[in-house]
Amino acid sequence: MYGLRFETAALPLRPDPNRVDVACFIGYVARRPGALPASVIDGLAAQRWLVRDASAPRGWVPGPWRTDADGIEALLQVPVAVDNWAAFDALFAWDERPVRAGAPRRCATYLGAAVRSFFAHGGRRAVVVRTGDPWPVLEAAGGRAAARGDRLAALLAPEAAAVDPATWRGLGHLFGLPEVALVAMPDLADACADDGEVVDVAVEAPSSPEVFVECSDGGEAGVQEDVGLRDLAPPRCDGAGFEAWRDALAAARARFATHHREMELVAALPLPHAGVRSVEVSGTVWAQADFAAWLERAEILRHDADDDPQGRPPAAFVQFGWPWLKTRHSGDLPALLEPPDGLLAGLLARNALSRGTFRSVAGTPLPAVYGSEPVLDWSGVAGTPSDRLAARVCVAASGADGWALRSDASASDVEPWRAGGVSRLFGAILRAARRAGESALFDANGPALWSRVRRSLEQTLLAFWREGALGGATADEAFAVRCDRSTMSQNDLDNGRVRAEIAVLPVAAVERITVVLELTGAALPAREVA
Repeated sequence: MYGLRFETAALPLRPDPNRVDVACFIGYVARRPGALPASVIDGLAAQRWLVRDASAPRGWVPGPWRTDADGIEALLQVPVAVDNWAAFDALFAWDERPVRAGAPRRCATYLGAAVRSFFAHGGRRAVVVRTGDPWPVLEAAGGRAAARGDRLAALLAPEAAAVDPATWRGLGHLFGLPEVALVAMPDLADACADDGEVVDVAVEAPSSPEVFVECSDGGEAGVQEDVGLRDLAPPRCDGAGFEAWRDALAAARARFATHHREMELVAALPLPHAGVRSVEVSGTVWAQADFAAWLERAEILRHDADDDPQGRPPAAFVQFGWPWLKTRHSGDLPALLEPPDGLLAGLLARNALSRGTFRSVAGTPLPAVYGSEPVLDWSGVAGTPSDRLAARVCVAASGADGWALRSDASASDVEPWRAGGVSRLFGAILRAARRAGESALFDANGPALWSRVRRSLEQTLLAFWREGALGGATADEAFAVRCDRSTMSQNDLDNGRVRAEIAVLPVAAVERITVVLELTGAALPAREVA
């Protein structure tokens, strides 16, 4: 024993059940050595991942859902809540990703970079699910493709069952995290990417005044410059990689539409290889030339049919971020680029706390950003491929006012679900409605209960209307709630189900106003001057 250190144990915080700024990050990062802090043990004990036992060597034993104490100690596939960057940094070796297996060179993980950007841009609380150690940036030829299935399975956990916490892995942990509103998997694009590459970096000779020096043998000394991580290419997807990414995203989106309707998936679009294209009779579309058109052909941005006008289409549960960004903090990442999902999640979290989740984040300045890949030709008048992409993707671009988030859109093309704020608003309403329903559990199913549920929902929607989330000059125009015998079938009554129907008039934010000025001749007679 080399000393005695006292730490003030932080009380476990229980977030407000209607809070819509909590983000969950699922991905690959190593665990720092050391014992688990008391606050983490308390959090895991509250979720019954472990049970305190003073007689055990660690002071705890695995709970009913896990039997591997070493896995819990390593925080492998267990949810850990952190309220600031320092808490995350103390637990996870986010800056220890190997560039090459067995080599000392290191870089940051994409999960760590996303959590860092989340807190840097206003996030206050994150839940981290560590799915394993990060793989090297540079692997043997074909290594990425061979390991892709296992890496995606750890993230998506297709076998997870809502009623069996022992099966919860990756996305499956969302079954036990009702406080989460935003979800990101920062390693998804990297897991689907092609093999890593080393690229040539242009090195400029240092500028110095011309002076006389001693005679030399005529050889030229090579210019030495620390290129950092610029010689590592960012992860890029070929056609097969994009298909794997699209299928993984579709599986996650279906999970959200079925089980997690009050949550939003925030995802970064992968960078395409130069040769990625779509060849059809109507013509060839190159991904790097017209990304919006290529994404539509690849069915990543689908044309949703509004078959169910009362339900949210699956694409409305997803918000894409584009392009990959160079920021003040991304110097420890390959090619100095970070995916935009962590930054976007931070902006959405700050917006939910300060202005309301239903308000648009378009136009938010990004002072920490100084570059991107690719560089977008942003005009703001819907004439370029980047402008068209902004209709369904959250695009960050540089303009006359500097770097800013130019759009806040969901991946759906069905009105009004295209507006990101509208999609998040319905998630918040569903969250509040779920809480109202939970308070009525085990009550006698009958008119008295129906009336109480209806009044509770009306009070909730009235609060949204007063905050400006709903349109209409009066509350009757803004929303309507029905919970009576007409909303339930006999089967519902026999099985103890209560159904309420809600109709709302959401307010979509105006993100852009286009003014067209037409100049015409004044028809003034021309006079000859003598």
